[in-house]
Amino acid sequence: MSAPDPANTDTYALGRSGAETQRLIRQGQIYNPFTRRFLVEAGITAGMKVLDIGSGAGDVALIVADLVGPRGTVVGVDENAAILDVARARVQAAGWTNVTFLAGKVSELSLATDFDAVIGRWVLMYIAEPASVLRSLLDYLRPGGIVAFQEMDAVHSLLSLPLSPLIDKVRQWSVPDPEHLPPGAPNPQMGLVLYRTFLDAGLLTPQVRLDAPIGGGANWPGYEYLADTMRSLLPFLERMGVAPAADSGNGWGDINTLAERLRDEAVGQQGVQILPFLIGAWARKPA
Repeated sequence: MSAPDPANTDTYALGRSGAETQRLIRQGQIYNPFTRRFLVEAGITAGMKVLDIGSGAGDVALIVADLVGPRGTVVGVDENAAILDVARARVQAAGWTNVTFLAGKVSELSLATDFDAVIGRWVLMYIAEPASVLRSLLDYLRPGGIVAFQEMDAVHSLLSLPLSPLIDKVRQWSVPDPEHLPPGAPNPQMGLVLYRTFLDAGLLTPQVRLDAPIGGGANWPGYEYLADTMRSLLPFLERMGVAPAADSGNGWGDINTLAERLRDEAVGQQGVQILPFLIGAWARKPA
């Protein structure tokens, strides 16, 4: 997911670099199987017209294009116009002609009001009033249409067994205390409040599910993903004044060797690591 357009009001904590775009793609490779199962369970099927909020590099739109097939339609929206160029190239390379991407705020675009579903992944966590935004998205849905969003819970995840001192440091610095979040910080436990957010938005009681990547061994991609995430997050932590010094002994050390050290620690202990939980909720718009 990619959050609002670059500006003084931009709250996307992970930045807009080319490296961040590649991190999003790597993130999708790890989490996409969970999203596909979630969307199938939520009722996304052939022939549907689906609105994808916060499309980013296009990972979710690609999944949906396959689920709705050539008789269906996918419209992806993101405020970051540059990353949508990446999404369009990926869709074209995959051979899909039923996907369109629009740059801008949903509220400022001319969109149809007969979508069968509105979906998103890692988007509500960047919004100050997610229930209000979710309520406004219902205007684009037909009666009985599906609302399906997946969000992260990083507060109660990012675990390891045996216990990993390095994972503990990464979690300590990357996941601020939800009770003391600085202005503009993403909500690291948005997944856990999805249920209440749906109800506050006027939706029927949602169904929920939780998925989490777990892995170990020398070839697991989770090490690089965590290191990429910390690299993208570092400038935001520095602006907040809470970034650890690389040589302080209290942080994660040299960011350029973080993936290697995470791998060595897990392999050396024959251990496993659990990445942040992905929590999904879905419901139907009242008739």
